Order: sequence, then structure tokens, then C-alpha cells
Amino acid sequence: MTSQTTVDKADKAPEPASAPAPAKGLRGHPWLTLFSVAIGVMMVALDGTIVAIANPAIQKDLGASLADVQWITNGYLLALAVALITAGKLGDRFGHRQTFLIGVVGFAAASGAIGVSGSVSLVIAFRVLQGLFGALLMPAALGLLRATFPAEKLNMAIGIWGMVIGASTAGGPILGGVLVEHVSWQSVFFINVPVGIVAVVFGLVILKDHRAENAPRSFDIPGIILLSGAMFSLIWALIKAGDSWGWGSGKTLAFLGAAVVLFVVFALWETKVKEPLIPLGLFRSVPLSAGTVLMVLMAFAFMGGLFFVTFYLQNVHNMSPVDSGLHLLPLTAMMIISSPIAGALITKFGPRVPLVGGMVLTAVSMFGMTTLTTDSGTPVMSVWFALLGLGLAPVMVGATEVIVGNAPLELSGVAGGLQQAGMQVGGSLGTAVLGAVMSNKVNAELAGNWKDAGLPAAPPPGLDKAAAIGAVPEQVAKAPNVNPGILAKITDAVHDTFMSGMGLAFTVAGIVAVIAAFVAVLTKRGANADAGAGVGHI
Repeated sequence: MTSQTTVDKADKAPEPASAPAPAKGLRGHPWLTLFSVAIGVMMVALDGTIVAIANPAIQKDLGASLADVQWITNGYLLALAVALITAGKLGDRFGHRQTFLIGVVGFAAASGAIGVSGSVSLVIAFRVLQGLFGALLMPAALGLLRATFPAEKLNMAIGIWGMVIGASTAGGPILGGVLVEHVSWQSVFFINVPVGIVAVVFGLVILKDHRAENAPRSFDIPGIILLSGAMFSLIWALIKAGDSWGWGSGKTLAFLGAAVVLFVVFALWETKVKEPLIPLGLFRSVPLSAGTVLMVLMAFAFMGGLFFVTFYLQNVHNMSPVDSGLHLLPLTAMMIISSPIAGALITKFGPRVPLVGGMVLTAVSMFGMTTLTTDSGTPVMSVWFALLGLGLAPVMVGATEVIVGNAPLELSGVAGGLQQAGMQVGGSLGTAVLGAVMSNKVNAELAGNWKDAGLPAAPPPGLDKAAAIGAVPEQVAKAPNVNPGILAKITDAVHDTFMSGMGLAFTVAGIVAVIAAFVAVLTKRGANADAGAGVGHI
């Protein structure tokens, strides 16, 4: 088989196949399969946000530096993003059931190891392992859904799958706050152990291995190395640019340049190898390419915007982690309610209209949040949070269906990895870019707001970084010459500066959402999903 044959094959819809026969008994039952994979997916999505609440307690208990604490989150996200597409290929090759179960066992074991770790270096190392095992189970879950559900019910299943991810991501701060405040920071990780055991038991009993007859039988090792290196360079540059390097530094530009070179070399290699990691013919499908771009843009606006909402609630409104999580319930609730509805609408009308409408609602909510002030009440915030959840649900569901449904069945794992990689890249990009927007705005306005507040001299060193998250550093608040009146003025100057920066960040996020709405016009129902889920059963 030549590489051109492989590419052409990936670009064509498979011959229509009959839908899978109704499952007899528990094994292979579509809805029970959905329930089984949702348990594992919930663990991974939850850990993307739940740990942020535990970081201060970890820092205090283990004597960690700020950089160490940042890498508790960054190490997890980096490993997850780098390994997703390769992990999807492993599922296509060895079976999604086996890959999913290995991912669940490894994720739960790594979580337990974090809970008994006595140093921050071990916590970071096991968080990286968590990310790698999480990368195994996420694409495998989509591959199992794609193979188990008939075409007419696939969107509903993906809707519920998206609901689990969205609810877990948004609900992480609530659960994390409860566990940290009333149990311990270790409980945030220990909770994954019983959940993992339940997921494995259900997986062993319920999940049925599905493999396409023409699934890949070899590995593109150079392609894996090139793609992993490119993804690592890109995500590393985004993390460090927003963390400490800055966007104009030589290190940031060097890693971004390396990412571009490695992506180009990877693309050239994929045209020559017999069985490529990602057949580039996939991207000749305009809907699949549009779905991937849409996922990146959606995650940019959502994750980047949510990053500042947390600081707004906790630092500007002085809410506890639990209270701030509860204030995000309108977002979570709307995603839970509207995701299955979005799946049904997409099944009936196709993905284009729901996707465009979802991104328009997302844009409206982002622009709406530019009107928030330091005095905005819960009802006003809840309107914009609920609107955001209502807009995100059809995009999470529809973009996933477009990507997975427009890929051949034998590449469903790669397509699932592509979908999740797009989300991770978009989230990292949104956090980094909007963080840079915030920093630039703070640097431009803090001195002026400080002067307008009637404060003497100039802002103390380092206050700009604190103002970028809406906080007044303890050493400033407790300085000998700071009385309650001066502290109130400092707080006003910091909060006004933060609100100005947050408003600009949400404006940028809203513009990105508008661009995404235009990209959504290019999407359509997956031709391969319409062919049913005919597979060879093992």
C-alpha cells in the first residue's frame, strides 16, 4: 500500500454498512456503554479544574514554591495535550476497550500515588502520569461510542458525553472546595480511586471491543516523535509565555519556531509513510477541518474567559472557593440541561445551525461579561453564566460529531484525539493570550488608577502581577504605613485595573467567538456517521 493510497482512502466515506445488531445482554449495550465511559471521562475532566482549589493547601503543606504549584496543573495539561492523538492511534490499533481500561487503571493509580506523596516533585511527576493515562481513555471513549451507537442515536450519546465533560469541568471548583475545606487536599486525588474501580468493573462487564476491519496494523514511530515534539514545543511556549518568559522573549519565540518547523516536517513525513499517524487526507474534508478549528476557538473563548471569572469571584467579590463554584452553577446547570437537547437538535437538523447559534450565544455572553463591575450582583452574573452554558453545549456536542463523524471508522480514535487535542490547545492558547492582554492592560492603567485614587508615590513593585488577578498582596495590605483608609484606596485601584483588563479580555474572547460562528457555517453532518457503525467485532 502506498502513502497516496492511504491518504485517498482516508478522504473517502466508507461503504454504507448496516447498523450494529442490537446488543443481547449487558455487554455492548449502547446506553450502558455510554454510562461506563462517562465515569472515566468524568475523572479526567474533573481533574482539569478541581486541583486548582487544592493548590494553596498543597503549597502550604509541602512547602512548595509558586512555580512548583503552577506545574501541578501545567504538567497535567501538557502531558494530556501532547499524548492525545498518539493515544487515539493506540486505540485504533489495539482496541478502544483495552485502551480505555488501561487508561482508567493508570489514572486512578496515579491519583492514589499523589495522595500519599510527601514532596511536591512527586506530586508533579504523578500529575504528568495522570495526564498520559487520561490521554489514553479520552479518545477511546469516543471511539467506543462511535462504534456502539447507530447513526441516528450517536448525536444524543455525544450530547450526554459532552454534558459530562462540561459539568465536570465547571463543577470541579465546587467539589474541590468542599473536599479541601472539610477533608484534606489529598482527598481531591483519593476520590479518583473508588471512582476508577467502579469504572473498571463496569468496563469489564459492559464494554465490547469494536475494531474496523481495515484498522491500522503498524505504528508511525517517527510521526509520533515529530507530532509529540511539535505539540510539546507549542504548549510549552504558551504556558511559559503567560507564566514567566513573556511573548517577546527569545525562549518563547524559539519554542514557537520549533513547533512550526516540527509540524511542517511532520506533515511532509506523513505524505511518505505507508501507514501515517494522521492521514492528511482527513483534512481535505472541509467539515472535519472546520470542526477542529471550531473546537480550538471555542476552547480559547471558554477556558480563557473562565480563568478570569474565577479571580473575579474570589478576589474582587471575596468569595470562598465553594461560594465561587456555586455562583458558576448556572453555567454548569445549563450545560447539563442543554447538551442532550443539543444532541437531539443536531440529529434532526444537522450540526450547522446549532453550532452557529451556539457560538453566537457564546459571543453575546462574552460581550455581556464586559459590563460586569465590582458591584455586579448574583442575578446579573447568573444571566451571563447561564447564557454561556447554553451557547457552549451545542458546540461541544456538534463539533465533536463533525470531527468524529467525518473521519473513517478505522480512524475514530485519531479523530477523538484530534478533538480533545484541539480543546487542550485552544484552552492553553486562550489562557496565555488573554493573560497577555490582561497584563498589558494592567501595565498601562495601574499607575494612572493609583494616582487617581489619591495614593502617594507609585505602585509598589510586583503590584502589577497581583492586579492582573484582582488581588492585593498581603505584604502591601499589612505594610506599616497602610491604614484602613489607604487600604480601601489601594483595593479600589487594583480592582478597577483588574476590571478594565478583564473587560478587554472578554472583548477579545467575544471576537474569537464571532469568528468561530463564521467557521461553523462550513460544518455539516459526518458522512461516515450516516454509514452506521458497521465494524468487525472481537
